[in-house]
Amino acid sequence: SGRGAGGALPMMSGAVGMQSAVFLAVRHGGRMERAGRRRSEPEEADRGRMKRTIIKDWKTRLSYFLQNSSNSNKRKCKKAGKHCNYFRPSPEEAQLWSEAFDELLANKYGLAAFRAFLKSEFCEENIEFWLACEDFKKTKSPQKLTSKAKKIYNDFIEKEAPKEINIDFQTKNMIAQNIQDATHTCFSAAQKRVYSLMENNSYPRFLESEFYQELCKKTPISRATQGT
Repeated sequence: SGRGAGGALPMMSGAVGMQSAVFLAVRHGGRMERAGRRRSEPEEADRGRMKRTIIKDWKTRLSYFLQNSSNSNKRKCKKAGKHCNYFRPSPEEAQLWSEAFDELLANKYGLAAFRAFLKSEFCEENIEFWLACEDFKKTKSPQKLTSKAKKIYNDFIEKEAPKEINIDFQTKNMIAQNIQDATHTCFSAAQKRVYSLMENNSYPRFLESEFYQELCKKTPISRATQGT
């Protein structure tokens, strides 16, 4: 019986040890849980500050793009002998952008807003390439066509280009061959690919963004006030 009692002691001590371990784990877990709760509040605040910073930066970029677009538009108007201004759209006009991607791209303010949004997502090369292709297709001089084709290739297409776009190797290879004897269709396949990427990915996110929702809901400043 002595051996039996002696044999039970390790089991008892093991049970006590396990209980102690569980007790310590619970206490430690409680501290961790409380610490986690304490950390979550600053993390939430950090996320909030980061979000506000991104929105502020986005609006700053948008103002910059709009100012440049406005100045360019005014210069064109002066050359044409016309008087035109560049206004913030009404909520109704902004809501039209959600009907089709082309509606957004066709509106100067909408295009500037979308460019600023893409910059905030670090993929502005897509819209810049698309715009470069639009300009390229309007070029009439064969000499300018060739020089523009090479610049677009160097900026957006070749490996490790400063604004390299995400297209497949076959399309890149085809462009490299075509720009030797440049035509207006050199970048057609790549432009369609990039357009599709923007329409299916960036465009829906833009429509859900706070800035776009703000444009649709807020009462704009009166045009008479803006013109002054």
